[in-house]
Amino acid sequence: MTKSALMAAVTDVFQSGWYFTGLDYAALMLALYGVGRDPGALQALRLADNARVFDSARQALYKPPKMSLSYAEYYFQQQYTEAQTLPDGTLLPERPVQLDIDEFIAFMWTQNIRFGIDVAAVRAAMASAKPERITFACDLEPAPGQDACAVEVSAELHRSDAPKARADGRIDLQSFQNRFPQIKAEMRLLQKREPVPGLPGFDLAGRKTEPPPPKDLKLAFLAGDGTEARSFEDGEYLVSTREGFLSVDTKSNRISITDKIISREGVSGRTTGNLQLAGAYEEYGDVQEQRDVTGSDVTVHGNVYGNIHSRGGTVVLDQNLVSGSVHNAAGDIRIAGVSSNSVVYAADGAITMQRAENCVISGTRVKIEEALNCEIIGDEVLVSVAEGCAIAGRNVEVESAGPRRRTEMVIYVLVKDVTQFDQEIEELEMRIAELAQTNADSQRETERISALPDVRRYLALAARLRTQELVLTPEQGQHLRKIASAVSGEMKAIQTLKQDLQVGMTQHKLLSDRLAQVVEHKVEAAGIARCGLHMASGETLVRTMPFAADSAALRQLQPKDLKQRLRGTPGAGQLLFADSAGSLDWHLNPRLRPSAP
Repeated sequence: MTKSALMAAVTDVFQSGWYFTGLDYAALMLALYGVGRDPGALQALRLADNARVFDSARQALYKPPKMSLSYAEYYFQQQYTEAQTLPDGTLLPERPVQLDIDEFIAFMWTQNIRFGIDVAAVRAAMASAKPERITFACDLEPAPGQDACAVEVSAELHRSDAPKARADGRIDLQSFQNRFPQIKAEMRLLQKREPVPGLPGFDLAGRKTEPPPPKDLKLAFLAGDGTEARSFEDGEYLVSTREGFLSVDTKSNRISITDKIISREGVSGRTTGNLQLAGAYEEYGDVQEQRDVTGSDVTVHGNVYGNIHSRGGTVVLDQNLVSGSVHNAAGDIRIAGVSSNSVVYAADGAITMQRAENCVISGTRVKIEEALNCEIIGDEVLVSVAEGCAIAGRNVEVESAGPRRRTEMVIYVLVKDVTQFDQEIEELEMRIAELAQTNADSQRETERISALPDVRRYLALAARLRTQELVLTPEQGQHLRKIASAVSGEMKAIQTLKQDLQVGMTQHKLLSDRLAQVVEHKVEAAGIARCGLHMASGETLVRTMPFAADSAALRQLQPKDLKQRLRGTPGAGQLLFADSAGSLDWHLNPRLRPSAP
């Protein structure tokens, strides 16, 4: 039987008022959608034990689920049969009823939920004694495939662009080490791995969601002079067509084989000029003014007057940084000497400096022994002595701070702007308070009516009958019915009040849970913010600085923009400290309501 025919048959059973007993839901999903465990080499797949008529009284026990875009929720609570009066006048009170997973699946099928039910979660909720709302069904997201890619099949592809080391330990920047890979003709360099399609997903209605198609790769696009793409029995390869040296264009990623070594770094000036290095670089001399060194894991043992650009690794300066800059895209920066009139920026790394004067410093974690007239920003900032600086961070620790000549000393604690949560919190608190008052009123009215003599007597008899402590004769049953008829209005009022109270309590619980979630989301969004100022040695200002986006956006500002941001007129924020002496230990508590700046 085809999947479409099986789908039609199963749907016809459910829509005809029948359901399957002993249904193997996982096997059904496998048979209909091909999702689930591999059955192996089975000749037949068992789906259920039998089919049975879905009684209308049992159908009434199940309610429509709460639907969302990608999941469905259901509120499980104890169900009861209605009270019955037997022909002999015996009154049977309401009794608890157990829900059935097979009936639940059949009912949900009629609600257009034909995929993704968590049978184990539903069973657990049915077996639980307490009411609970659970997410019982979810979409299956499509599994993405694997894009085509090119993999190296030769160990001869890598070269070293490190400068040549002299006998005295210094680096000769005018020549490179003679270790360029030499490629032979007809050598396989790269192999193309074909794209692998992904697996489809399904929504709750059983509709298929196709995964995005994997990207293909034209290996010929990587072929430069001296290389070409060829197909062999075991796949497609990039092959060298002649013997020579390997050259890789960093912009287009094209691989060429040339007759001679080609350097694309560019040399200017008296020595080497600007350097473009593929790997780590170590310099024993000085980096002169207006000279750029680009690489990774850069170490300079002399003074730096130019610019260091690192793609990653660690930048280490053993001496001084004067009127230059150091940028590291993915790594740390360590400067042992004095830094003055310079820019130091670590996009995703820590900065450690001994002494900084008139510098703009930005990193994820900044640690400075002495900072004078500097603008400093980081997620975490630790400064032993700060004079005339503007410091901003999520976690700021300063041992001693004060002004320097006419330059003020200011510290900003970066605080994530989470005011968007406050309005929702206020609205939820008001709604919860209103519901609590309404529920209390319903409870008091229920107690008032229940305390009426006739009602109290009838409720006591009904309770004894439900617990089977009392069995009535037909004459007593007739008398009880008269009592029930006399208090029918009050009982209906009590029933209505109880229903209203139950709905109100449910709404109160849902709103309380939502309030707790919003508060936790606010706390999570706010993160950590603190400032520790051990000693103010002069007029020092500390205040918060709200920011809407990730703090990385602030750290990525251009030096002049960062100066303006930290030295300009302070905007919205809470004043934490403004004194010429004393200390401060402040921690953000996002659970508190925001105060006016």
